[in-house]
Amino acid sequence: ALAAAGGGGAGLCALLMLPVLLLFLPGLAAGPAGMLQPRDTPSRERRELGGLWSFRADLSPGRDAGFAQRWYRRPLRQTGPVIDMPVPASFNDITQDPSLENYIGWVWYEKEVLLPLRWLQGDPAPRVVLRFGSAHYYSIVWVNGVQVVEHEGGHLPFEADISSVVQGSPGSLCRITVALNNTLTPHTLPPGSIQYMADKSRYPKNYFVQNTKFDFFNYAGIHRPVVLYTTPAAYIDDITVTTTSSDSVGRVQYQVSVAGSTANSLSLSLRDQEGKVVATGDGPVGELKVLSPNLWWPYLMHENPGYLYSLEVRMQAQLDGALLEDVYTLPVGIRTVHVTSSQFLINGRPFYFHGVNKHEDADIRGKGLDWPLIVKDFNLLRWLGANSFRTSHYPYAEEIMDLCDAYGIAVIDESPGVGIKLPESFGNRSLQHHLAVMEELVRRDKNRPSVVMWSVANEPASELPPAAHYFKTVIAHTKALDPSRPVTFVTDANYALDHGAPYVDVICVNSYFSWYHDPGHLEVIPLQLTAQFENWYKTYQKPIIQSEYGADSVPGLHSDPPLMFSEEYQQALLREYHSVLDKKRKEYVVGELIWNFADFMTNQGTTRVLGNKKGIFTRQRQPKAAAFVLRDRYWRIANESSCLPPAITSHSLFL
Repeated sequence: ALAAAGGGGAGLCALLMLPVLLLFLPGLAAGPAGMLQPRDTPSRERRELGGLWSFRADLSPGRDAGFAQRWYRRPLRQTGPVIDMPVPASFNDITQDPSLENYIGWVWYEKEVLLPLRWLQGDPAPRVVLRFGSAHYYSIVWVNGVQVVEHEGGHLPFEADISSVVQGSPGSLCRITVALNNTLTPHTLPPGSIQYMADKSRYPKNYFVQNTKFDFFNYAGIHRPVVLYTTPAAYIDDITVTTTSSDSVGRVQYQVSVAGSTANSLSLSLRDQEGKVVATGDGPVGELKVLSPNLWWPYLMHENPGYLYSLEVRMQAQLDGALLEDVYTLPVGIRTVHVTSSQFLINGRPFYFHGVNKHEDADIRGKGLDWPLIVKDFNLLRWLGANSFRTSHYPYAEEIMDLCDAYGIAVIDESPGVGIKLPESFGNRSLQHHLAVMEELVRRDKNRPSVVMWSVANEPASELPPAAHYFKTVIAHTKALDPSRPVTFVTDANYALDHGAPYVDVICVNSYFSWYHDPGHLEVIPLQLTAQFENWYKTYQKPIIQSEYGADSVPGLHSDPPLMFSEEYQQALLREYHSVLDKKRKEYVVGELIWNFADFMTNQGTTRVLGNKKGIFTRQRQPKAAAFVLRDRYWRIANESSCLPPAITSHSLFL
């Protein structure tokens, strides 16, 4: 992305990522200990704030006019020209302005809403919370001119209790202002750098570029729903569940934390999908036992995949003489995950990942949440016979994860640790931020049965010596946060040089033989891929996933014999990989994830024609020839390993 601005190089960079440390109103914090997904319950209300917001990019020479002029103190339209901007969406592709397409720096959003009077009154009044599903990358939020939260990171939720602001203001108008910055530095996640072009004979004054070491477009904006929700003043703050099963008994261990007051009573009821109560409990810590449980199974591993119970938590508390009750309902899937030296087990049965890598990416809306696209993608996944995907290369929206839970799609849940290539990105500052991101990710997704493994990074420079301490620390921290799941990162380093691999539970390897290496030479794949697997397994004695492989193909481009970028070459490359995978999956290879599910946008470059074309579907979700190769393969694997009736495993059901 390119931009031109005034001011000195270092000074402008500081302004681009200006950590505006304004005073917080007493009583406000960056977020509670818990991060329960907002739901409507008998004691809670939620209101989505999607639609059109006012928008303004700060085009001042230093990108700092919004702060210098305090745009948050008054309606944004009074500060200068504004345009309509849809939320959720990336702002880059919405207009015809090329400077906005590639804009780097601060942009401003604003939404004015009227709050129901019942949210503002009562003794005690309810708690009012403002929550962002995600905003990329650095966010500062004001309500009625008062700063309420500041957050770093573009792919995870953040929220603020705004009760004292809105309940202390006259009237029910709530003006929400957001300053958002998409600049990436060596210490952000993902990292990047600002490069200033000093040659005045070739570049305008103070011309700079945003450099990144990842191969997808750095879309920016408010990408996921913005929600206002209420809870009682004393409320259920967090719930943690872990599950086990043995001898026809399912066990749900739970821990519930409350805030605002001490709970007088805390009761739990676990209901099956017919609404029948199958277990009850009380108190903040305990275990629920379910006889003959319906286990959560991945898609095509059971005739009823994705089975979810409903855990209702009910709390009563006394506060200021009033008896308050809060109710929260959490979907729960009972399942186990275990890793041996050569197998990945779900509920004690070997599980083979036959799935995809994806991106949150589509025409016009960029990375913005889009329900029709999400449902289309899940229909394509099931048509394909895919049982899994990796959230490459950042956490996906909660709405997507909800469907993974419900449909039985196993997920390798990946942090935004992509492009960690520079030595300075392995320093303590970067490490501390990475640890904080893993805390946010685990806090958000810890209760999801679909999440079967955490991935802390993708293709880092793990051959560098500092990577040993870095990944040992990040992986140990993630395991401490959640001992119930295996942890990995995805490598493209040489097996003999990788300093992080000793600490993972599963080896995830990306390789592009006959594409980036020996391009055009399909005949080298069997030898090179076999050597890859054997070297990794001999060194580490851990199960292996082929976490990326593939080739670009331009839709409609044909060549026989196969030549690069043709649909036939993509098919041929896949078949060469599959011939080796079929041998090794009988030994210690436990999965294969194609790169990629669909074509996606990247930065412009001489090797990218309107983005990366390695999708088996186009960006508009139309199948290329390779999609049918993969579909035949995945259904064959499912039929080989499944105990389902023939009608269930027949992919003719999904024609």
